[in-house]
Amino acid sequence: MMQHQLAPSKGARKNRKRVGRGDAAGQGSTAGRGMKGQKSRSGGGVSPWFEGGQLPLIKGLPMKRGFNNKFKTYYSLVKLETLEKFDEGERITPELLLERGYLRNLNRPLKVVGDGEISKAVTVVAAKFTRSAKDKIEAAKGTAEESPA
Repeated sequence: MMQHQLAPSKGARKNRKRVGRGDAAGQGSTAGRGMKGQKSRSGGGVSPWFEGGQLPLIKGLPMKRGFNNKFKTYYSLVKLETLEKFDEGERITPELLLERGYLRNLNRPLKVVGDGEISKAVTVVAAKFTRSAKDKIEAAKGTAEESPA
């Protein structure tokens, strides 16, 4: 078989229906759009989001409206009670937290929040600290180092 001999199977390809070309053609006059009405007119029909005059769904879900700020910085949060599990004098970095399974990934900068208590003197390296977290770490004779995000 050669390329010029290739052809689709009989009945596999149909000609498109040419509507509005006279009554003899089978799809004349109304061209398959029925009689009168919004959907029969040129350019007629409702928009895809129209819900028949009922209050649109999106209007009933105010929390789904608005926008996402693409410049906002989202932080991975770590509580002080998590840092309590580390040994005295240890240097806690985002990489170490990832290694121990306290972070999922390093895509977001780390922020230490002041939930819980800490009694061990540890060095914590993070992008940000809450005021209470920093105070509690320093009260336990530890240090809170801020690294760039």
